[in-house]
Amino acid sequence: MDVTKKRVAIIGAGPSGLTACKHALAKGFRPVIFEATDAVGGVWARTLASTRLQTPAAAFRFSDFPWPAGVEDDEFPRHDQVAAYMVAYARRFGVLDCVRFGSRVLAAEFAGASEQEVAAWDRWSGNGEAFGDGTGEWHLTVKHGESEETQKYKFDFLILCVGRYGVAKHPKFPDEAGPEVFRGQVLHSMDYSRMPHADADELIRGKRVVVVGSGKSALDIVAQCAEANGSEYPCTMVYRNPNWAVDPNLTWGAFFEKLMTSRLAELMVHKPGEVLALSLLAKILSPIRLLIAKATETYYKTLMPMRKHGMVPGHGFSAAMLGWRISVLPDKFYDMVVDGGIVLKRCDSFGFCADGVVMDGTGERVDADVVILATGFDADQHLSRVFVSPWFRDILVAGPSDTMLPLYRHCVHPRIPQMAVVGYAESAASIYPYEMMAKWVAHLLDGAVRLPSVAAMEKSVAEWERWGKWAKRRSGAFFLKSCIASVTTWYHDQLCRDMGYSPRRKEAKGLLADWLQPYGPTDYAGI
Repeated sequence: MDVTKKRVAIIGAGPSGLTACKHALAKGFRPVIFEATDAVGGVWARTLASTRLQTPAAAFRFSDFPWPAGVEDDEFPRHDQVAAYMVAYARRFGVLDCVRFGSRVLAAEFAGASEQEVAAWDRWSGNGEAFGDGTGEWHLTVKHGESEETQKYKFDFLILCVGRYGVAKHPKFPDEAGPEVFRGQVLHSMDYSRMPHADADELIRGKRVVVVGSGKSALDIVAQCAEANGSEYPCTMVYRNPNWAVDPNLTWGAFFEKLMTSRLAELMVHKPGEVLALSLLAKILSPIRLLIAKATETYYKTLMPMRKHGMVPGHGFSAAMLGWRISVLPDKFYDMVVDGGIVLKRCDSFGFCADGVVMDGTGERVDADVVILATGFDADQHLSRVFVSPWFRDILVAGPSDTMLPLYRHCVHPRIPQMAVVGYAESAASIYPYEMMAKWVAHLLDGAVRLPSVAAMEKSVAEWERWGKWAKRRSGAFFLKSCIASVTTWYHDQLCRDMGYSPRRKEAKGLLADWLQPYGPTDYAGI
């Protein structure tokens, strides 16, 4: 196969798109990245001025590209440092030359075999090969810049790297209680985060701001408003159930992360497709995991004023670990609560009135000039809306599952030919799992990864689905879809075997090191 003649398209130049391109280039392909904005880095190219990483630099990096001098392993880099790191990575490996900025892909249509033929195949893409028999191709409709005209492009393989954070999720309100009755300004956290920093500052300065939500975005925005306005115009955070938001300065956090990212820690949790012996071992060892989680929970409740301010989550730390509903508090968050710059309001639901919001149940009103909805994202819609085929959209995201996307190895749908997804699965430090997916897809493109039958692929997908349902039950429904945080090493083991590499990445350091030391990006640098 002459790889230079195979046309590969990548949609999105965020972290997953950059690493997908880098590893395709390493295999001799010459991909084209279509990026709708004018910068690489995805959400890191345009975010809140106060945003920092939620994981230390050592865990959030590409395997073969260290952070620059001056960024310590245990540091939580600022958003501008992350954005610069992404640009440096893209420049170092020739990825920037492959990016077409200001190019929004409006539609993707598979041409070749009909949907009926594709549905009847017993091998992915007809023959199990990345490029099928050479007759199928993807037709992309692309809008460049501000022009109303579109252009058509043809590619032999499509890689979706659109991320999870491109479509805002808005809550629904009863009649006459929605944003339309409010005389102030309502916007989603996504739109606020994408504003130029000066415009974002101007929007909140001297204003009564209400932020709805308790996730990382909500906490960062609330802290930013409090820093801008203090107690003169306090920012009110309205939330139903807080997530576990921890102080990164407390020493147990670093120890806990190292403890729970080892291969030994994964023996304490059930894993998708595990054999009976591992299942029994997980059941036997699970009390140890629960004990560690309970100790962690008690530690944070003791040293942080969570109870005092009504910020104790309704679910335990063990549940948060499975669904990875854990975030990092902004610096001095609770100090700003004490000083009056932040007001916390917990309620089951709320509605709008002309001058602000009304807490359902109590009828308490909070006056506001600006309301920012930090209410999450519709990751499925962002991923699927590019497809022209309703059938492709349905089998990818419109099924009954709310726990796992039906992708083999979290990359390939058994029934969608010549296409891969990189960057949808959620983990504690997402960047190097994305890189592992990109390496796997690159090996698939050059024929080094051989896929099993469609039936075998669907069996593997079903194993992950069953595991996802188990994890969601155990996490009290606080489970991010396709979250692999508690089984990341297990997942990477699968990818390593597929690519022909040993999953035991620490063997040179000895057996104890392989079981007890935390796994991280540098362990996979040789792949």
